[in-house]
Amino acid sequence: MSRAGPGHVVIALSDVSYSYGDRPLIAGLDLSLAQGSFHFLTGPSGSGKTTLLKLCYMELLPTHGAVSVFGTDAATLDRDGVARARQRIGIVHQDCQFIDHLTVSENVAMPLSVAGRDPERERENLAELLAWVGLSGHADARPPQLSGGERQRAALARAVIMSPDVILADEPTGNVDWEMSERLLMLLVQLHKMGKTILIATHDLALIRQAKGHLQARVLRLREGRLQSAGSDL
Repeated sequence: MSRAGPGHVVIALSDVSYSYGDRPLIAGLDLSLAQGSFHFLTGPSGSGKTTLLKLCYMELLPTHGAVSVFGTDAATLDRDGVARARQRIGIVHQDCQFIDHLTVSENVAMPLSVAGRDPERERENLAELLAWVGLSGHADARPPQLSGGERQRAALARAVIMSPDVILADEPTGNVDWEMSERLLMLLVQLHKMGKTILIATHDLALIRQAKGHLQARVLRLREGRLQSAGSDL
């Protein structure tokens, strides 16, 4: 899997369906994410947004169709291949998924440890990253001590610490006030300007409208697991 250049497709779903038992969550979906593109994924609760992100991250495999990640069919990847591909995809989970007995620095550095890299050697980069998200003074705090906005910024720092090509975010502003939503959006806009591919699942239409003044983004709308429209400018 070679590094993708600008405009190259990094993740593609072809006629993808996913069912949980007898319940279809995604149905016959086609989607391509090009390197350097910015997408919002919206739709009512239960429409399949989180499931679609999990398919892009290879946390789930489709029950029908194919998911291609950096030019390779995800179904053909072994455990090591999936791990290598995931190092190029940063994900911000809706519930942050921190380990509460570890510090903020240790949680943010977790992807480095999983990849077999020594976080101590990355101390300077880690400090710069925490400063970028405005958490320099919270490096030694534990996640329960953080506010909702601070937790979301720490989750974003963890998602980008491996310098991924793609960033997937599941309702990153769902539990914060408008001021913090705007701050998180601007961090994601900065990442986009660095050439990152961004896909944000959100029900926050005000956030999508706010993004209009900062970038050219596309809106994907899901309903009952089907893509209702794609490619509409904000």
